Amino acid sequence: MSLTTGPILPTLLRLALPNVLAMAMTVLVGIAETRYVGLLGTAPLAAMALVFPFAMLVQMMSAGAMGGGVSSAVSRALGAGDTARARTLALHAVVIGAVAGVITTAVFIGFGRVLYRFLGGSGDVLTEAVNYSGVLFTGAVLVWLINTLASILRGTGDMRIPSTTLLAIALLQIALGGALGLGLGPVPRLGMPGIALGQIVATGAGVAFLLWWLVSGRARLRLGWRGVALRGELFADILKVGALACLSPVQSVLTVLIFTGLVARLGVAPLAGYGIGQRLEFLLIPIAFGIGVASVPMVGMAIGAGDFARARRVAWIAGAVSAVNLCAIGLVVSLAPDLWAGLFSNDPVVLDYARQYLRWAGPGFALFGLGLTLYFASQGSGRVLGPVLAATLRLVVVAGAGAWLVSRDARAWQFFALVGAAMLIYGLSTAAAIRLTRWGPRPAAG
Repeated sequence: MSLTTGPILPTLLRLALPNVLAMAMTVLVGIAETRYVGLLGTAPLAAMALVFPFAMLVQMMSAGAMGGGVSSAVSRALGAGDTARARTLALHAVVIGAVAGVITTAVFIGFGRVLYRFLGGSGDVLTEAVNYSGVLFTGAVLVWLINTLASILRGTGDMRIPSTTLLAIALLQIALGGALGLGLGPVPRLGMPGIALGQIVATGAGVAFLLWWLVSGRARLRLGWRGVALRGELFADILKVGALACLSPVQSVLTVLIFTGLVARLGVAPLAGYGIGQRLEFLLIPIAFGIGVASVPMVGMAIGAGDFARARRVAWIAGAVSAVNLCAIGLVVSLAPDLWAGLFSNDPVVLDYARQYLRWAGPGFALFGLGLTLYFASQGSGRVLGPVLAATLRLVVVAGAGAWLVSRDARAWQFFALVGAAMLIYGLSTAAAIRLTRWGPRPAAG
């Protein structure tokens, strides 16, 4: 089987390409929906800014964190030749996804208004945010399920079906979001709730398809409920990776919120320039995600088969591929920042701040990609604590150094340099964690 015996780099690239394309399409969805909301007015646009970080957090937790735990457990079982265990793990994963989705809905329906008010929402903006969130997070179960089912398939080494499904969902979401949000022909103009409804319908269709695919026996694993008893040990096998990994996206969102708050103190123009640079940073994540997720089943199956040396080679090669790609992007925008910044603004002051951000942060892109991809590879090994601690270190550095810079009345470029330094620290500390963590069996006691 190519995942356990084939050449690492060609296999990795073959698996990564569909993931990268699917993730790139989700970026286009974000651009399209932002455009739709912008046409609805300023208050809806501000409301979306309040809800967006939480929507991204749910996606990151269900797809990258818990999803990695699902793929890891399934692939390790298959690597050990235990197909029955892998099938049972898949069912346990569906239960986890459903429960997590219900909890997500309860949290944001119950406490959404409080959260958005805490972030500064008031008046029409708060009303729009609550209305949008109320519809969007009603479908949280579907978001968790689509990413859980996709992760089950990725754990078997199948990247084509989940990626094709996510591409189709994205296209349907763009079409439905525009039609329901803005009104099209006989379709009434529902505003922001209509845009959220478009996501729910599109995601629901994707869930129905992937469930059918798994239940029908077309996948390597056949999902079935008959005769399967739920077991705590199998829940633990998924959660020991997925639950711990969920800390990483929380830390990432907190890091972004802290940086945004620090730069916002400097004024509108520095914040706008930072926002332009940050958009590029978000576009880097699909590359690192696509390569990292492709490495999870390769690492997991190697671990399950007892080939720990191959598992480590997969991790380092995946990290290197990601680092090289993001290094190229960072080098280009550092040397020619207007290639990116010029797409978003003609204001010379804003452009100057955007150039500063790209020149200081760009050199850190390579190690940011290295760290993020190694984080996914570590999920395949079932040992994710080290990379999570590396993300914690990044957050502590940002908070501590940021507070110090504020006390020194630092200039914008110094905050932007902190962005690049934090990326370097994250990448190097994640690499050190992978290097120092034992992936093989623990030595017998005594």
